[in-house]
Amino acid sequence: MTAQMSETLLLRGEKLALCTEPLAPYLATGTRRITFDAETTACWRGYDGTWAIEGNRLYLVKLDGSSHTAAGWVERSLADLFPDYPDGVFAHWYTGELRCTKGKLLKYVHGGYASSYEQDLFIEIVRGEVVAERLMVNGVAVPAGALPA
Repeated sequence: MTAQMSETLLLRGEKLALCTEPLAPYLATGTRRITFDAETTACWRGYDGTWAIEGNRLYLVKLDGSSHTAAGWVERSLADLFPDYPDGVFAHWYTGELRCTKGKLLKYVHGGYASSYEQDLFIEIVRGEVVAERLMVNGVAVPAGALPA
């Protein structure tokens, strides 16, 4: 499997790479009959989401994707999936742990979100609400051109 393009999480003024797919549980319910289709192997989910944590709540604030129809490719947005919330929707459906990478790449893995970075920020979410955070330090990247000791 190809390494996947991350989504984005906006948190306390930072723009972080989100290596979790919090929209997947909602899409699995089949509540909306919109499908997303991959235009590249680097994004099998077929969409790119921008998420934000505001007041300890997780929101989906932007969505760009596409669907392949009989008439060709159709661009999709947040309004297609949540017509009553085109500017952002509270992610009440999501319970799980978000993983955000921070710092430089330590090791590239050509599969999913398995690459490792200097730090991982884990945010535990229960029904869209932040309940805990923890930061894991994985190491320090060797500067380009430097030889490891």
